[in-house]
Amino acid sequence: MEGCGNRVSCRSLFKKFQILPLKYQYMLPLLMFVVQHKTLFLTNTENYNLDTRQRNNLHLPQANLTIYQKGACYLGIKIFSNLSLEIKNVAGNQKKFKIVLKKFLYTYSFYTLEEYFSRL
Repeated sequence: MEGCGNRVSCRSLFKKFQILPLKYQYMLPLLMFVVQHKTLFLTNTENYNLDTRQRNNLHLPQANLTIYQKGACYLGIKIFSNLSLEIKNVAGNQKKFKIVLKKFLYTYSFYTLEEYFSRL
């Protein structure tokens, strides 16, 4: 398509053609699920009376924690909590959240979740 060799990294091509790598094709609907069903989760401010930088981070209610700890909901919360504050702040508007999230995902082409979590 672009005439690149088979050993050339695709990161720049993903950005150029705005193609989401496979992990992002999983992350995008997972994060949209978390935002659409935010009532299933608690924020840190709902659970603790402290106003910290992590006040917008989500977590599962204690009763559901053992059931979901290895499931998609838990991973969705973990990914959501590692988003930048600017992206989390628009989570109330699902359409805008999706646009901002896609822009973020197109800008950073992480191949693995480990890269995503260690980007800071």
